[in-house]
Amino acid sequence: VNVDCTSIVGEDGTKLSGDQASRILDLVGVVVNRNTIPGDKNSMDPSGIRLGTPWISQRGFDEKKTRQLADIMADVLLACAPHSVDTVRKGKQRRAKLDFNVLNTARLKIRKLAESAGIDFKYEKSRYPHFYYIDDRSKSSVFELNGARVRQVLDYAASCDMSALEKGKSAVTTIATPKGIIKCTLTHVNANTYQLKVPPAKVGVVGTWLRDLSDGYTSFNLNGEKDFSAKRLPGPFVVRDVKRKNVRVEANSRSPLQSTGVEKPFYIGISSPVEKEALPSFEWNESEGELKKTALNQVHRDLGGRMVPFAGWEMPVQYTGIFEEHLATRNAAGLFDVSHMGVYDVRGADAASFLDAVCGNDCGGLQPGESLYTHFLTPDADVIDDTLVYRRGWDDYLVVVNASNDDKDRTWLESVRDGIVRIDNARPSARTYGYNAVIRNLRDPKSGNDMRVDIALQGPKSRDVLFAMGVDDETRKRVMALKRTELCDAVIGNFDLIVSRTGYTGEKMAFELFVHPDRAVDFWNAVMKAGEPFGVKAIGLGARDSLRTEAGLPLYGHEMGLGSGKFDGRDLGVAEGGFGSYVKTYKPWFIGRDAYVAREKERKGVVIRYTFDEQRTRMAHNGDPVMNADGERIGFVTSCAIDGQRFITGQAYVDLKYAKEGTPIGIHQGGNMDRPAGMAKVVSRFAKL
Repeated sequence: VNVDCTSIVGEDGTKLSGDQASRILDLVGVVVNRNTIPGDKNSMDPSGIRLGTPWISQRGFDEKKTRQLADIMADVLLACAPHSVDTVRKGKQRRAKLDFNVLNTARLKIRKLAESAGIDFKYEKSRYPHFYYIDDRSKSSVFELNGARVRQVLDYAASCDMSALEKGKSAVTTIATPKGIIKCTLTHVNANTYQLKVPPAKVGVVGTWLRDLSDGYTSFNLNGEKDFSAKRLPGPFVVRDVKRKNVRVEANSRSPLQSTGVEKPFYIGISSPVEKEALPSFEWNESEGELKKTALNQVHRDLGGRMVPFAGWEMPVQYTGIFEEHLATRNAAGLFDVSHMGVYDVRGADAASFLDAVCGNDCGGLQPGESLYTHFLTPDADVIDDTLVYRRGWDDYLVVVNASNDDKDRTWLESVRDGIVRIDNARPSARTYGYNAVIRNLRDPKSGNDMRVDIALQGPKSRDVLFAMGVDDETRKRVMALKRTELCDAVIGNFDLIVSRTGYTGEKMAFELFVHPDRAVDFWNAVMKAGEPFGVKAIGLGARDSLRTEAGLPLYGHEMGLGSGKFDGRDLGVAEGGFGSYVKTYKPWFIGRDAYVAREKERKGVVIRYTFDEQRTRMAHNGDPVMNADGERIGFVTSCAIDGQRFITGQAYVDLKYAKEGTPIGIHQGGNMDRPAGMAKVVSRFAKL
């Protein structure tokens, strides 16, 4: 039996894939093969499935039973809701979900059909996790929920306030299922384990519902409507039937919200918002003060750095020349003072829940020693800032923000945590998940020995320079093992560092090095001394901007965020800036999620990278009009700089139909419409350095 799955189409035009169809049928109890069909371009993403009829005939299936099997398969596949998700490395990927009732009705039918065919050995009728059914029973009526992210699962699956549920305590909660809302008792055993006591008559429903949600293919819609959203729980997690009871029946009376969940921004089955005074929107008024100086200010002056105001700080724009510093980074290594950037840590059992509420990317999905790029969004999906989040331990994150937004970002995070600003337009009185998270400013002397500032070493020779400073064998091995975006603690040249393979230049070999501010000057000088044989140079803001522009990386206020919109248009969002794949709409809720999804459906343009055709042409500037071949304005320049080949390159926001690589565009440099437009072409979004 061969089946073409492409007739099943989602709201966004996504066709059901053979891969998703086979995975969903496997959950039902039918094992099929993925199969390409005519027109498929990639065998790794087939559009069909194949069922081996010789195998089922050997199992005792005659024509009647085979037709019954085909009918069940058709019911399941026709009920699937295909959709696409945007991924960083693989682009658009096809996904699908299925209604809970359809899934479990099909399971029971397959079980009955298999039994009717006859079985010549003794078998278990249910054996989780391999197979389970909605009519399963339990002797204890207690499930143990276990997994690295089970706390976040319960943020979304249970009505109670998880931040208020302390270790060793119990609370009354409800679990909303397609079979009704079920009152249960939840006990916090440890960071990765909770126990759920369920009414005996509802054990099969609750256990099967949670297990199906763990698999990630089950619709959140309780009314049976197709669910084309990407929402899923952060699984997998284990839902194990336990014999030994360890549940306190008494609810934690100190938290009256635990049984109602009225202040949670989202959980499956959440009802209409309760009438309550709305929290105020976040407002920030930037105030100019005296220019601040990093600990390296005099060092820059001694090196001949030309100092300029930048984001409230006095910083070097260049030392020996922007182009020379640009090439030094590309060919050897460049040392950057980025100690003006904000550095926080977010700690505690609530840290992952909190960061996943305030960030668009999946912070809870990081393993210790990994990092990601993400954004803080308003409830309207406007960009507050873009940021890097590093997971140092299961309950310990490092967050680095732009210097220009440092005070604003910290105020926003603390206001969200403390429940004093609006985080959701549909539920304007809601309070965030993870409000017990501890936020510290690591540039504040109150952080003591934990204080850290960022100094970046970027370029192909950067790791050689670090090793030349002096490392032991174990440290060398640990740093050598770091892949891009990974981090570790290390002692290098007698400096206690957080070492991360990240950066803002596009270089494959690049490091951000977090050192105590009291040792920043000594560390800078040690790097410069060790790097002298390798050609290390100090790099100013000018080359930093040309390097990131050449690489296709965004700057807040240019490619996204406040002030990035031109010609009376709205400020650019994350997807307009070209980084929509870093917003994970599969997360059930985060600040700005619904607005982001709605905005994405209406998006008309995106930031591209361009290069002028001729080397000898004028520089373009932020806001310069971009034209098509007919002289119509199709966008505007966001950034421009000289690249390593001495061509003028940059980034621009253009209408979607002009974003294809190789498209010719015209740019009126300086905004002068009386001069002919300089001719350029769209190049790859990110430079292949």
